[in-house]
Amino acid sequence: MRKAEGGRRKAGGDIMSVRVVWITGAGGFIGSHLLRAVPKLESGWRPVAWTRERLDLTDALTLERAFAADPPDAVIHAAALSRASLCQADPARAELLNVEVTRQLTDLAAEIPLLFLSTDVVFDGRKGGYVEADPIHPLSVYAETKARAEAHVLAHPRHAVVRLALTAGVSPTGDRSFSEELRRAWARGDTLTFFRDEFRSPLPASVAARAIWELLVGGHCGLFHLGGSERLSRWEIGQLLAQRWRIEPRLLREGSREAYTGPPRPADTSMCCARLQGLLSFPLPGLRQWAAENPAEPL
Repeated sequence: MRKAEGGRRKAGGDIMSVRVVWITGAGGFIGSHLLRAVPKLESGWRPVAWTRERLDLTDALTLERAFAADPPDAVIHAAALSRASLCQADPARAELLNVEVTRQLTDLAAEIPLLFLSTDVVFDGRKGGYVEADPIHPLSVYAETKARAEAHVLAHPRHAVVRLALTAGVSPTGDRSFSEELRRAWARGDTLTFFRDEFRSPLPASVAARAIWELLVGGHCGLFHLGGSERLSRWEIGQLLAQRWRIEPRLLREGSREAYTGPPRPADTSMCCARLQGLLSFPLPGLRQWAAENPAEPL
């Protein structure tokens, strides 16, 4: 692994090398939480935060030159076109951002650790409780592009794929997470319908960021599931957030997937995270547990 120039002194005057890690999508939801978690690390990693404004990942030549000019020691690839509706409306752009960018980045980083963030919706949701060995069956353009990107990443033995569950929290722009979307809709006075028969394994973004860092720092590679320890329905998630934010009950409506007529969406993408849990220094909480234990933290 390349040693970054410079360093910091340990007690006694010895030099501890500082390893450089690229974080793509640093201005987005998960990327911003990864940056917030850096001060809590004591492992000697220095992040380079790549935002859309600083580096156009879709410009292959520019990306290659940036990598050659100051090659990192590791990469966390969090950049993506993650809004399913935008992917569905523009499959070509989704292919470029989610697949082709990932392919080039994994090839450039072939000799160093790279951690790629994927999604629980690569599964069709017919059974839930998914483990890493379960076959995937994406139902949407977004899920299809993430599945193809996973294959590129896993072709490299030093790389890792983390399938991330539904994640709550705040983003720099205030509109990137599902919980922010709910809060903004309720602020407008909208009544929202939540399915009682659609299930996820939600967790806070701050917890996800901590787990991702531990996985990278530990040097682990391969495929991992990262979600909360509770399987919750959309209705249960909506009730939890409404109670936390003191939303009027009239703004919530319980519904069923039976009445849904939109694009395909999986019924149950809850995941078993035992493989990753065995590598972490802390237990992955369920969203309800975390909310109860952290009443002042934003969601």
